[in-house]
Amino acid sequence: MATEVETLEKLERRVTLTVALAEINSEVEKRLKVRARTAKAPGFRPGKVPMKMVAAQYGPMVENEVMNDKVGLAFVQATSANNLRVAGYPRIEAKPGEAVEGSLVFQATFEVYPELKIGDLSAIEIEQSRSDITDAEIDKTLEILRKQRVHYHTKGAHDAHGDGGPDTSAQNGDRVTIDFVGKLDGVEFAGGKADDFPFVIGEGRMLADFEKATIGLKKGESRTFPMAFPEDYHAKDLAGKNVEFSITVKNVEWAHMPEVDADFARSLGIPDGDLQKMRDDVRANLEREVGNRIKSRTKTSVLDALVKVAELDVPKALLEQESERLASMTREDMKQRGMNVNDMPFPADLFTQQADRRVRIGLILSELVKANSLQATAEQIKAFIEDFAKAYEDPQQVLKYYYSDRNRLADVEAMVVEENVVKFVLEKAKVKDVTVAFDELMNSQNEG
Repeated sequence: MATEVETLEKLERRVTLTVALAEINSEVEKRLKVRARTAKAPGFRPGKVPMKMVAAQYGPMVENEVMNDKVGLAFVQATSANNLRVAGYPRIEAKPGEAVEGSLVFQATFEVYPELKIGDLSAIEIEQSRSDITDAEIDKTLEILRKQRVHYHTKGAHDAHGDGGPDTSAQNGDRVTIDFVGKLDGVEFAGGKADDFPFVIGEGRMLADFEKATIGLKKGESRTFPMAFPEDYHAKDLAGKNVEFSITVKNVEWAHMPEVDADFARSLGIPDGDLQKMRDDVRANLEREVGNRIKSRTKTSVLDALVKVAELDVPKALLEQESERLASMTREDMKQRGMNVNDMPFPADLFTQQADRRVRIGLILSELVKANSLQATAEQIKAFIEDFAKAYEDPQQVLKYYYSDRNRLADVEAMVVEENVVKFVLEKAKVKDVTVAFDELMNSQNEG
């Protein structure tokens, strides 16, 4: 039972809990009897172990379980009786200097969800982007697709695509295969040697001075040259150091990109190779991508406005939980990239700002959804998945993928709820249309 509730600072509360020892002892005895039915001990058949032995073996563990259950129940009853919405987990400890005969007294310190005050939505200004897709964007996309399908041929060796021209030396855009060795103060350094190493000149995989020294060399030719590593080079023992490299070119290949013809169209999934159908298909994909990015930018504009217009205190418990979640996601992402991060500590405040924004947005959205009945309907969820599935060869498989997993479906539901909130805010706010250049839109990143 709760005896009192204290308001500490802002969202922090403290409730006093009293649990009767008789209740604890009774429940412990009951659970030990249940365990005794299957308890095993040397010299006894299962279920025939004396209660004293059962109590000696399981008593402390069962007492701890019962204590946690009883205190937890008392906490739930206390917070429910006082209409308190608990944020995060309580810190429960014995109440110092407090004793009640026949009872144990605890105090639970915790935070509650804040009261939100959302300002006048009709007074906020939202930027809603738009971007046009012209033939130039389609041509640029086709050029990218051509580059993605590039293949290489040895310079000077004639084949169906030609020989790459009379100049067989390495030039910008060529792929070279080399042996190299680097020395610092005349001594080969770690990681400074490789055989049959391929790279494309101009892609930036190698340092600019290294690429520059390769240009002009032909197959079989060598060159030794000095090079300075940048001051911010990732290998600290080489950063800012002057070294000497020796390279030998093993092969020089020129890049051949496919022509925009019927074969190219077929490679993009146009069965009859019709070039106009190919362009129409590229346009449709670009329109879908542009639509998604515009929707994302608009959502970000709405969320930014809501964060500014809403007044609330963020529970520390929720902030810590979200920071830990972001840290866990970052570690997992770094592991996927092959980095060893098991023991890598992150600065305590590394994710604080991002976590604060996410928690604020979550609380604001929750309030708007509840106050204005903006929950996602089954029809909206299905329509969202169907629209998303259009980009795939087998839309039905996409539907099956989402509807076969509750967590996936819950993710979609959350996105639909966000769309409902965005639509609700746009209907009330002052909306300003902004034209965004295609390249700017495609290169931008939005935080939801």
